[in-house]
Amino acid sequence: MGAMDIRAVLRRCPLFSKLDDPEIAELGDISASKKYPKGAIIFSEGEEARGFFVVTSGRVKVYKLSAEGKEQILHIISPGETFAEAALFAGSTYPAFAESLVETRVLYFPKDRFLNLVRKNPQISLNMIASLSHWLRKFVALVEELSLKDVSARLSKYLLDLSARSGRSSARGIECELDISKSQLASQLGTISETLSRALRKLRERGIIEVEGKKITILQKEALEDISSGIPS
Repeated sequence: MGAMDIRAVLRRCPLFSKLDDPEIAELGDISASKKYPKGAIIFSEGEEARGFFVVTSGRVKVYKLSAEGKEQILHIISPGETFAEAALFAGSTYPAFAESLVETRVLYFPKDRFLNLVRKNPQISLNMIASLSHWLRKFVALVEELSLKDVSARLSKYLLDLSARSGRSSARGIECELDISKSQLASQLGTISETLSRALRKLRERGIIEVEGKKITILQKEALEDISSGIPS
């Protein structure tokens, strides 16, 4: 990846959105481009946190493993998003695993060199506070979803969010496509594949959605919103 491409990626990243051209150039100078094949472990829980990452292409899942080996996906990271930045300040090790879902390219920022830039530029610090606050809100929402809502409500909320991000209106409803496998979606929702399949089947039998492989068509958005909110029906 050339210097101009790196700077273009950094300008699109919310963490660096308010920096000027010289500061973006400085960031580009300390970054390194890395490429991972599908299924590569980028870092493991407990590994020394040597830096953080910006995804330039592909997708990364950040997840925890229980003592029994059960996976709980915490985040799916898309291009332009950062991950592991909290580890720069919250401790000396990564608190979770990160794995590439598809062939993925990232920009890697070494901890020491990046912190030197932060000390010189307060704007980066302010942007990082905003970024970490964003992830904190997502964690709070995740805890609420897993503790207070059943699988149908969690699934409905996910489908509504997916349709807002990438849905396309059609004559029948809102069409969207799952960007992760159903087993990964089950992990993200804190359940197992069999339970997810039953929840999808119930929504389909009630005429709320249609399912064709990874393609989902939302036929009754209001009904899905009611289920997402926990309103009995």
